[in-house]
Amino acid sequence: MPAIRRILVAVKDPDAKSLPSIAKAARLAKAFGAKLILFHAITDLVSSDIYFVAHGDLSRVRRDTMGLYQKRLETIANRLREQGLDVTICAAWDFPAYEAIVRNARKHKADLIVSECHAGRRLTPWLLHLTDWELLRTSPVPVLLVKSGATWEDLNVLAAIDPVHRFAKPAKLDGRILNTAADFTAALGGTLHVAHSYVPVPAGAIPMAGASAPLVTQISEGSLARAKADLKAATEGTRIPRQRQHLVQGPPVQTIPRLAQELGCELVVMGAISRSGLKRVLIGNTAERILSSLTADVLVVKPLEFKTRVTKRSRGMHFVGLPTVRTEI
Repeated sequence: MPAIRRILVAVKDPDAKSLPSIAKAARLAKAFGAKLILFHAITDLVSSDIYFVAHGDLSRVRRDTMGLYQKRLETIANRLREQGLDVTICAAWDFPAYEAIVRNARKHKADLIVSECHAGRRLTPWLLHLTDWELLRTSPVPVLLVKSGATWEDLNVLAAIDPVHRFAKPAKLDGRILNTAADFTAALGGTLHVAHSYVPVPAGAIPMAGASAPLVTQISEGSLARAKADLKAATEGTRIPRQRQHLVQGPPVQTIPRLAQELGCELVVMGAISRSGLKRVLIGNTAERILSSLTADVLVVKPLEFKTRVTKRSRGMHFVGLPTVRTEI
């Protein structure tokens, strides 16, 4: 993967007592020799009317709120600078938050986005337009979603690959996943594992009725042989020993979280492709669904050819009651 020189940290709440995303971003910055950009998207709803705008209150609210968040970010930045890190801050009126994060990552030429994962389990996360899911879907650069307060000591990393390329997954994405996982593991002094989930008898491969037991066994054994060959081909040229190459049977939504827990992995690296419309509703996004079940932090990478649909132009302040007014910072 490209060198990590700039890390944008999406600071959800600058006043929070615990900021594991910043602590882990700081560790990554030290490991890679990267610069940190602390960013906060000001998405506050602004209730406004003609009198409010005409008397200059709008400019005052915009200026004072911006100054407040900048001051809070500077407090955090100063603590990081005391550790010898190169840190800048940025706050911007923009919405929704995931678009603001992607926009500013592009503006600052960030190579990685670090964001704290929102708490709570969703039954159908791929149907919800929340910051976590949309950030995964729209960011062209890798996104580290911090779910745990674990310190990454004696770090175990799990790279989840898919050599079968289900749902038209780009073939080169597995190599990107493995390279990214290897870079992070080496920088953080961890241990790298790789996993490939396979389904022994693909749905629809044989009729439910009338299939003989020998036929089912033959298909199952063939699936296992192909899965072993796929894993071997995907890891060829890597330095991951055989005992840390895991072939697991079952859907990745179930097997990856279980394996990560069994291995004590604190970081899982996986790929994601963006979906939209009916296809996204019917299939969902495997990375998003796995994320709901994982307790480990998740690093999501995209294909190199991925292009975001997030525009470069900021939306400015988010108004309620005066939809025709738009300002930019």
